[in-house]
Amino acid sequence: MSDELIVKQEDFAELCDHIRQSGLVAFDTEFVSEYTFRPQLCLLQFATADRQVAVDPFKLEDLTPWWDLMTDEETTIVVHGGREEVRFCVNLAGKRPQKLIDVQIAQGLIGLSFPLGHTALLNRVLGVEVYGKETRTDWRRRPLSDKQVHYAIEDVRHLLDVWRTQQATLEKRGRSSWAVDEFERMIDEIDAERTRENWRRLSGVNSLRSRDLAVARELYEWRSNEAEKRDRPARKILRDDLLIDVAKRQPQTVNDLLATRDMNRGPFYRDMAPAILEAIARGRDLPKAQWPKQIRKEKERDEQILGKLLSIALANRCAEQDVSMQLVGTTSDLKQLVRWHVYDKENGTVPRIAQGWRAEVCGDLLTDLLDGKITMRVGDLQSNHPIVFDEPD
Repeated sequence: MSDELIVKQEDFAELCDHIRQSGLVAFDTEFVSEYTFRPQLCLLQFATADRQVAVDPFKLEDLTPWWDLMTDEETTIVVHGGREEVRFCVNLAGKRPQKLIDVQIAQGLIGLSFPLGHTALLNRVLGVEVYGKETRTDWRRRPLSDKQVHYAIEDVRHLLDVWRTQQATLEKRGRSSWAVDEFERMIDEIDAERTRENWRRLSGVNSLRSRDLAVARELYEWRSNEAEKRDRPARKILRDDLLIDVAKRQPQTVNDLLATRDMNRGPFYRDMAPAILEAIARGRDLPKAQWPKQIRKEKERDEQILGKLLSIALANRCAEQDVSMQLVGTTSDLKQLVRWHVYDKENGTVPRIAQGWRAEVCGDLLTDLLDGKITMRVGDLQSNHPIVFDEPD
């Protein structure tokens, strides 16, 4: 069927009724994130077994009928690398998706490659070649050309077929529950962004002392509020590196504040200086009991060395089981496992890599290696998993 662009509210309502009756839909978005506080939703794309449609949100008054579908317990939503689609749902609807499938994650559970881009995934799973992508398009501009609409819909056209193929493989390998758990974990992570201490993710924050952290937290909150009020990206209000520098120096006058390189250009920071100084003072004047805890620095060299050793073992195990190592465990996960198993097992939280389906992949391999219960050596050099594990004599 020919591609369709919906620009009327009544046609959108009819589409949502069609999706509700279908019960299964592929979903994608086009957005621009360079100019606003949150990414600006510019286009929605849908594909059911019978229709492939794009929806222009600039022409509609209300997208609620779709968010209601995405958050109900009957409609299954299929996405590819859908973290931003989940964020739109959480931020615009205030609710989380209930039945969401991410084919990018699913592929990592039945193969070594993760994350696979859309083109590579279609070729890998279906043998389908797609060409061309409007990667440089400013999706805010109107009118949209037929070519733009066509390329946008290509992102959803084959996703249901991809999922059907992956679903059969997951079921055959007994990994369907792995996929459900991992889809849910992704949604949990995104939902938690609304309440977690996002300032802890600032670049350079690990170098700060506890009192500096209190100032950085106040500056981060001020920056977020100011960015939202002005609808500008937070980095356009105050870059991370400038925020960290100011948190360290804690200037108390406008002149001292503007002595920071790149803050003395133009009138913007001078206009913002009183508010920035107030944020600094709020953090600096907090009693010590309210200072954030300093982020633990990894001084234990053995965590890094043992983590690298476990990385080799894990890579071999993932190759054996045909599952992406990037999904099973990162370098940080392995260091956390070392820290927990060697130092904090009695009181520490069980690491993610030792829980759920990841524990099924790893078994006791990694902890047995740490305990010296097994050794590893090179076996068949021609094998995709050449490491052999032996019990010592």
